[in-house]
Amino acid sequence: VQLQASGGGLVQPGESLRLSCAASGVIPSSALMAWYRQAPGNQRELVARITPGGTTTYADSVKGRFSISRDHAKKTVYLQMNTLKPEDTAVYICYAYAYGSDLWGQGTLVTVSS
Repeated sequence: VQLQASGGGLVQPGESLRLSCAASGVIPSSALMAWYRQAPGNQRELVARITPGGTTTYADSVKGRFSISRDHAKKTVYLQMNTLKPEDTAVYICYAYAYGSDLWGQGTLVTVSS
């Protein structure tokens, strides 16, 4: 199983982006999926996660601005990011926990700058 993230780019403060993470191969609907991010010089941090049942958890810094969702049929998880701030600048990395293993995708760069 591979995770392919897309949707990053350069935006101005206050604008929005939607990231997508598509799984190739068979990924069970029971997989926990999440988005992490890592800014230069910082540790990787959890941004949002979604359980198989749809329960969501967010980092305090993105609550009310970001929304995670998943489409089981398309094997895709999304991260809708609104009201972006310069401090949201980072590489966003897709993650899944499936088959008893941690699965990491490659990152997609989000840059928020005026």
